[in-house]
Amino acid sequence: MYDSSQPHHWLHDNFAPVDETPPCQDLSLIGHLPECLNGEFVRVGPNPKFPPLAGYHWFDGDGTSRLVQEEYFGGPKFIKIGDLKGPFGLLMVLMEKIRSKLKVLDLSYGNGTGNTSLIYHNGKLLVLSEGDKPYAVKVLEDGDLQTLGLMDYDKRLSHAFTAHPRIDPVTGEMFAFGYSRTPPYVMYRVISKDGVMNDPVQITIPESIMMHDFAITENYAVFMDLPMYFRPKEMMKGKKFSYIFDATKKARFGILPRYADNELQIKWFELPTCFIFHNANAWEEGDEVVLVTCRLQNPNLDMVGGGVEERFDNFTSELYEMRFNMQTGVASQKKLSESAIDFPRINEFYTGRKQRYVYATRLDSIGKANGIVKFDLHAEPEIGKTKVEIGGNIQGIYELERGRFGSEAIFVPSQPGVDTEEDDGYLIFFTHDENTGKSSVTVIDAKTMSPDPVAVVPLPNRVPYGFHAFFVTEEQIQEQSKF
Repeated sequence: MYDSSQPHHWLHDNFAPVDETPPCQDLSLIGHLPECLNGEFVRVGPNPKFPPLAGYHWFDGDGTSRLVQEEYFGGPKFIKIGDLKGPFGLLMVLMEKIRSKLKVLDLSYGNGTGNTSLIYHNGKLLVLSEGDKPYAVKVLEDGDLQTLGLMDYDKRLSHAFTAHPRIDPVTGEMFAFGYSRTPPYVMYRVISKDGVMNDPVQITIPESIMMHDFAITENYAVFMDLPMYFRPKEMMKGKKFSYIFDATKKARFGILPRYADNELQIKWFELPTCFIFHNANAWEEGDEVVLVTCRLQNPNLDMVGGGVEERFDNFTSELYEMRFNMQTGVASQKKLSESAIDFPRINEFYTGRKQRYVYATRLDSIGKANGIVKFDLHAEPEIGKTKVEIGGNIQGIYELERGRFGSEAIFVPSQPGVDTEEDDGYLIFFTHDENTGKSSVTVIDAKTMSPDPVAVVPLPNRVPYGFHAFFVTEEQIQEQSKF
């Protein structure tokens, strides 16, 4: 059971939730904001309103339809990831099934937290979490956000939707998938530029897994069947979560023509065991599909589901290049960095096409970045160092001062499109100073990675450590269509 008298790492310090605050005007500015940053910088993350029922996992948090219902009842009523642990976890699953049959609560929309990531498509800003469908959010004139409602694409979407869809910058299409706990386990979807969702294509895999991300190229979609299995029986074997990594199994990667109407054309490749939360990009070179990704050697979701050490020494998350030869069936991989980095971002006008630069956060501990790293994929890496530092394919690092920690950095190009240099733009991200308890927005030059920020905007309210961010341009704000 959750002991509210004890400090909980993921509900403490700058992981603690904050109250809702209205938009603030006339904030102070140190430096200058480039013209391309005319828009709104948004980020999501866990921010629970009510104390947890039992356990708490950093992936939990309130939001969307379930929060409305919990507000009505005056407290937590739904099981979350943190509850799915030990014998109590199985009891919670059983209780929710009973409540569902009694129609006490509306359980039709999965987790309903909308706390993971954002994307803009067809005139709508979408808030995403992989246990639910997308929610449309509108950016108002005063900068506030208004939740418009659930997106089911004219009732064509009947399953959960990934937190990491991909948009082709050339065609304007959105590519996505959803995974579940029942066969065939994965559904692949294509949504047209105008927001019309195609028929689902099932992807059959042997067992229910966690599939957090995928990738696209100009002609393919890349799926990852990695051995993070849903095994609720493991909850009875002590304090374990229902998703367990099995290091004895291989990592499988499926390459499917992105307009395939069935799964018969998918080709599967095997590589040594690993887990991947986030891909940077993928593209084609001759007969090969190339994937640049952040590869975890020893994932353990228990690390983000209870009291943890402030730092982690056994957590290995490194940048890798993986290649899949569509003619020979041979797969290979190459290490591009030392640990520990994640949340890779690129100039998204190169999504699905070969690009040169990757910007990743350098992790101090889970959820807390102490730097932003710029990788040059045209340079050879220097492997064998004890930490991420400049040299080889690392072209620059923006270091955060001691006691200050950042979040995922979003690349905003100086000019839209690919007619300018790929790294001509800026990185924007939240930072928090644990010495003062103050938060800010920081902007740096993505080309030079200068230690001197282009702009710093001190914020009147603390911003908790969270997940993914997005920059909505003024043009996108103006073209928001009615829901």
